Amino acid sequence: MIEHFSELRGFLDRHLDDVTEAVREAAAAEIVPRFRQLAEDDVVQKSGPHDLVTSADRLAELRLTDVLTALLPGSVVVGEEAVHADPAVYGALEGDAPVWIVDPVDGTRQFVHGDPGFCTLVALVRGGETLASWTYAPALDELAIAVLGDGATLNGTRLAAGAPGDGAPLDVATSHPDFTTPEQKEALLGLWTPGVVPRPCGSAGLEYLAVARGTGDATAFSWEAAWDHAAGLLLVTEAGGAHLTRDRVPFRYRGGNALPFTAARDLATAERVVKLLGG
Repeated sequence: MIEHFSELRGFLDRHLDDVTEAVREAAAAEIVPRFRQLAEDDVVQKSGPHDLVTSADRLAELRLTDVLTALLPGSVVVGEEAVHADPAVYGALEGDAPVWIVDPVDGTRQFVHGDPGFCTLVALVRGGETLASWTYAPALDELAIAVLGDGATLNGTRLAAGAPGDGAPLDVATSHPDFTTPEQKEALLGLWTPGVVPRPCGSAGLEYLAVARGTGDATAFSWEAAWDHAAGLLLVTEAGGAHLTRDRVPFRYRGGNALPFTAARDLATAERVVKLLGG
């Protein structure tokens, strides 16, 4: 199949369940006990009021870092909080070692406000290819797993994104204005047209899951952070969907993408959204 996938296929055959258990255990130990129980000093702003970090984020990422690198010796972790502390960590994505991309609490704003719409995201990547991913929403009791070439499941049931119904308006989750440039805002305005219902996105990981299960039609995101996208993009494509940037190529988690980009239930929908975005 794909070179990097074949090298790690044996690892996934042996340890897929171990990684799944690690994700569940990190959430059970560090995230769930703090849900709706956060003290004031448990929450800190990073770049602004819509970019938060909590003690749950930090502790869950540390736990996952220890367990995942022990399961796969020689691997490294690119986690949201580690990169915030040291941006040079992101450079591991340019190397050839297996990388675990981790977002310990995707949807931290929802988590802080007591909304169950948050999840833990883990993706195993190497050489620019995403090989497996885990999307776990503990408060919703939902676990989605995707393996390159093997499809995607939600709580053990295979996912199929399907295609939007003929004539049905497209449900499109879009970036929050705080995370868009003036040029990107202008591109996103193309979605305000008959036949499309754009709305602000929640947790990126859960928006990708909605596309993969066919309850959402597409996304239109304007930022590139790998921890927000790597897990969900594999989930969508393994469920039969597609993703395209404004220059009509697949999203590259290493960066340099024409933004905004879309992930959609099928290629035709992705192409339709990109056209509306000015691509």
